[in-house]
Amino acid sequence: MCRMTKELPATGDQRRSQLLRGVLDLCLLSLIAERPRYGYEFVEALDHSGLELVSEGSIYPLLARMERAGVVESYRAPSSSGGAPRKYYRLTTAGRDELTRGRAVWAGFTTQVGRVLNDQRKDQTGESDDDR
Repeated sequence: MCRMTKELPATGDQRRSQLLRGVLDLCLLSLIAERPRYGYEFVEALDHSGLELVSEGSIYPLLARMERAGVVESYRAPSSSGGAPRKYYRLTTAGRDELTRGRAVWAGFTTQVGRVLNDQRKDQTGESDDDR
């Protein structure tokens, strides 16, 4: 006998976290494309952009996977504060190509999802965004 379990709807933060998990690698590639960065700079930049749900603990394993995949490479440079050298990440040629492809996929995906969500809202209210 198959038993279905009822899951509670995701809260706003849970949904945002789930969505972000799917595109965090793309966000990191985009930030690295601006300039090489070290770990905590990613957290600061994402937080500044309103994506405060990301911790260093989720960024470092992803950066390591991205490095193994050949889309980023790392190097050590002296810390501006005089501490231990920091590990910076920069894009490889493969990383730039992946960012270009990822941006195109994201643009198409958000357009399609937006269409579904907006069509559903129009069906429920009887009016489109243009009517408001």
